[in-house]
Amino acid sequence: MTDLGIVIVNYNTREDLGRCLDSLAASEGRDRFRVIVIDNGSSDGSVALVRESYRWVELIASERNGGYAYANNLGLRALGFSAGQSMEDRPRYALLLNPDTVLPADALSTLLDYMDAHPDIGVLGPRLVRPDGSLDRACRRGFPTPAVSLYHMLGLPKLFPKSQRFGRYNMTYLDEMVETDVDSVVGAFMLMRSGVLEQAGVLDERFFMYGEDIDLCYRIKQNGWRVHYYPVVTVLHVKGAASRKNAVQATSAFYDAMKIFHDKHYRQRYPAPVNWAVDVGVGLLRARATLLNRIRPVERRRVASA
Repeated sequence: MTDLGIVIVNYNTREDLGRCLDSLAASEGRDRFRVIVIDNGSSDGSVALVRESYRWVELIASERNGGYAYANNLGLRALGFSAGQSMEDRPRYALLLNPDTVLPADALSTLLDYMDAHPDIGVLGPRLVRPDGSLDRACRRGFPTPAVSLYHMLGLPKLFPKSQRFGRYNMTYLDEMVETDVDSVVGAFMLMRSGVLEQAGVLDERFFMYGEDIDLCYRIKQNGWRVHYYPVVTVLHVKGAASRKNAVQATSAFYDAMKIFHDKHYRQRYPAPVNWAVDVGVGLLRARATLLNRIRPVERRRVASA
């Protein structure tokens, strides 16, 4: 059985993809890994790059950009995570990996050894850092309940970063080098047990982009598994390489994901006034972010989560 199946979704990030694959090629124990690149209808030569320079990589070239969840599911199903396929056909672990990441040579072997030693952990994520060395705060998160979302929207985590109540979403109250259980890691680097995906299922394709990783962690935790942040391993994450190419569409998808997640997991648990406030809040944030991106120069446009 293969130890690890790696799924990388690429959309017009040719240069980043090359750097990511180069780091995987230099990884310890690469012969134990299976790497699948899903190209989401790129027009920048990404498909030719993989075919010509990385022949050890399995390539699935989608004719359309069906979104992040859609493309990851193509890869997961190719690894054997679909109905009717035998467990023997699947790797022991599956990794969702963004193309704008660069891994140290020992990252994967260290993480796999840690998972082997902690069988109650279903999902593991490393410390992700931006090019300037700062923490990518999305690599350890709390679930966006209405209260947590309200604190975040009001900017309270910035005013009170050490508060466990107000800093819950990005866990700003906790030193970034502290190992801890979390609600969610980020889909840019999300290592999962095969049996966990068997129980929880693959990504929800209603999420075009953003939110699908939190949703999957939510379902995994409902099944009793731990989701764990492991800062002993640090991975570079450029972040937003694909989404910044179309910041307006990506921002819209970000706020769509907020509503989908709330509707799926919280709407039935909260009274109508709370749900109304969430809907209004998401709508106002979407309108503000969209307006700002339309009036900014292209090079200054940003994605809501970046």
